[in-house]
Amino acid sequence: MIALLLAPLLLPCALPALARRALARLAPVTALWALTACALVCAGACVAALGALVLTGLLKLSVLAALGNLVHPLRTPSDLLVLPAAALATGALTLGSWTLARSAARQVRAFHAAHAEADRRPTAGDLCVVDSPHPDAYALPGRPHRIVVTTAMLRSLGPAEREALFAHERAHNRDGHHYFLAAAELAAHCHPALRATRATIRLAAERAADESAAAAVGDRRLLARAIARAALAGDARHLTRPDFAPAATTGPVPQRVAALLAPRDGRSNAARWIALLLTVCALLPAAAATTGVAVLHHDVEVAQGEESR
Repeated sequence: MIALLLAPLLLPCALPALARRALARLAPVTALWALTACALVCAGACVAALGALVLTGLLKLSVLAALGNLVHPLRTPSDLLVLPAAALATGALTLGSWTLARSAARQVRAFHAAHAEADRRPTAGDLCVVDSPHPDAYALPGRPHRIVVTTAMLRSLGPAEREALFAHERAHNRDGHHYFLAAAELAAHCHPALRATRATIRLAAERAADESAAAAVGDRRLLARAIARAALAGDARHLTRPDFAPAATTGPVPQRVAALLAPRDGRSNAARWIALLLTVCALLPAAAATTGVAVLHHDVEVAQGEESR
């Protein structure tokens, strides 16, 4: 059982490298969906495995075993293995819950502050202009969706570049990319390896918006120039937007510009293998965690005298 519960904690370590390959081989929208789903499944399997380890350790204590109506000893490996594993799992769950709560509180404050700032400004359709000396532009989710841009960013771009930038931000709002970013943030607090995957998911969201905006504008070079100039003008030290509010200046901008300017060739057969590996990387931890929890449940029922060994 312990081996089954350790598998969901080890297998996600292969996901960051695979995620980078997936984004390079798959269409950005496909990569965004696949990576987000894979990260969430791995995160859920990790939490389930940690919870099962904690419960196993707790039921080894005589007081809690009595509360659990265990009439036989719980069948587990040596206490020298189970109890340290349970202690480490407890620490991991506690730390993850604490960092997630802190991140959620910070994001909610930033979201409300951004909406309050936007509500005080006149809007033109979905566009809200904020008077600020710091160049910035981002898609603000909510009702209604808004494109927030500072006066400094408007001064940094030409008219055509502004329209290209707005097309990028509208693609974020239209396609609900903030949901993907929020899911990636949640998964990142469940396993350390998923933090690197979170960065790749953010890049996938930007690449998906890039492609959608390029189709809307009809000029990939114009969009690439707008993104590059916006990134050069921006200063991350002065940004207060929430992390799930996507912006055109997010991620490795040179890589995104290169993708926009590169020839658009067809996807190779390697994409199929990447998709298959992503599926395996999600199913194996989920299957291991499910089996481990089921084995633990059976062992508890045996210890309670409800089933035979």
